[in-house]
Amino acid sequence: MKQELLDKVGCYEFLAEPFHCDFASRLFMGHLGNHLLNAADFHSNDRGYGMNYLMPRHKTWVLSRLAIEMQEMPKSYDKFYVETWVESAMKYFTSRNFKICASVSDGSEAEKVYGYGKSVWAMIDTETRQPVDIFSIHDGLIKEYIETEKPCPIAASSRVKMGKDAELVRTIHTYYNDVDVNGHINSVKYIEHVLDLFDLDYYKTHFLQRFEIAYVAESHQGDQLNFYVEKVGDGGKTEKDASVNEPQKMEEFCIKITKISQNSDIEVEVVRSKVKFIKK
Repeated sequence: MKQELLDKVGCYEFLAEPFHCDFASRLFMGHLGNHLLNAADFHSNDRGYGMNYLMPRHKTWVLSRLAIEMQEMPKSYDKFYVETWVESAMKYFTSRNFKICASVSDGSEAEKVYGYGKSVWAMIDTETRQPVDIFSIHDGLIKEYIETEKPCPIAASSRVKMGKDAELVRTIHTYYNDVDVNGHINSVKYIEHVLDLFDLDYYKTHFLQRFEIAYVAESHQGDQLNFYVEKVGDGGKTEKDASVNEPQKMEEFCIKITKISQNSDIEVEVVRSKVKFIKK
């Protein structure tokens, strides 16, 4: 019997829990990233090609790229929801979008949109760590859920170019709490480590508008991670704020993360990231 198809777009409610919020009572970007990944997991599981189906068959989804662009972050105790849908699918990669909105109980108010996200995922064999044909799952069931008309008005992740002058600013070690269900360093942990490169005083005067990350290679518990930072331009770029029709000062940074594994002195690149801040 053919499985009944669900809606192409899934919608999931979340809460900005107070201990997941920063000094200004705004949701941490890392926790928002977790909510987006949870929404992706719920959506794919409900439709038959998620982790619950894949893991017993020694397959899993891995995040390749993620871009999040926000106009505002949910505040402590705010309920909000994440809409997610698959925009495209190829043999080895699929693109998934997100929309982050304030919850509206009766639909009588205008919709408040916090921001959007774009992501790229690959499916791999958990034993060989090699790519898997996405269309081999349930005879290409994912193709029935591709939604191309719903807008996601932000740019996809761009290639992060690093110059030779990028500065090594931090080295950290990895432990138990850094590891996820796939046995490698958690995708969101990288987000948190990158954003920890900027101190509290900086966040008091700057709003994190856009975060991009590309995962190049896996790292594991015990690896040493090195963080290289390069500021893009002189920080004098401006971007017009539509709400007040005034230019805002923008600062961009590119970050490269490398690993040195235990019993090795070879440095291997694992992540590239770009962050864009708007001066408050």
